[in-house]
Amino acid sequence: MSIASNLKNIQTILPKHVTLVAVSKTKPISDLQEAYDAGQRVFGENKIQEMAEKWEKLPKDISWHMIGHVQRNKVKYMAEFVELIHGVDSVKLLKEIDKQAQKYNRVINCLLQLKIAEEDSKFGMTPEEVSTLLCSEELLQLKHVKIIGLMGMATFTEDIQQIRKEFKFLKTTFNKLQQQHPKLEIVSMGMSGDYQLAIEEGSTMVRIGSSIFGARNYTATN
Repeated sequence: MSIASNLKNIQTILPKHVTLVAVSKTKPISDLQEAYDAGQRVFGENKIQEMAEKWEKLPKDISWHMIGHVQRNKVKYMAEFVELIHGVDSVKLLKEIDKQAQKYNRVINCLLQLKIAEEDSKFGMTPEEVSTLLCSEELLQLKHVKIIGLMGMATFTEDIQQIRKEFKFLKTTFNKLQQQHPKLEIVSMGMSGDYQLAIEEGSTMVRIGSSIFGARNYTATN
């Protein structure tokens, strides 16, 4: 099936309140253009320099999301255009985003990454760390970042009950924090293999790649 057909099929399933981030990492410009021509405007990348190259070549009404782990020394390459950074897991990173956004007189939206998976390879903060950061004086001083929600990545497993438990944990944490911080509005969880489960558990943003673009070829270059 074509990229346009895949997109249409997914969009018929997604509730109106759920944002679809088309995960386009490793995919060529032509694939992104095909998705764009089919109406998709939100794209997610996990390598900053690859995203910057695509930003230069593609239409400027695209909303670019950085969904990978962010190295502080790379923030400067995306500060001019990135719409949302998904995986923020430290005050140090927020300070760097703020510093680089200030150069362009922008406010960059961010999601705090909660560690919900059991795998050690997954990054993220504890609920206590997230709560402390949201109430901190340090955050108040940052005028060029805005925290608008939480994100999390479930354990890579076929155990649906475990995945559901992890998604539920993220949504419960979000609900508690939102009572104190009403500006939190996004729960980003769910990918190609589990996005329907994530939506059932309260996700408002899903990151879908292979179900749109097909399997990834990691040896390909753009």
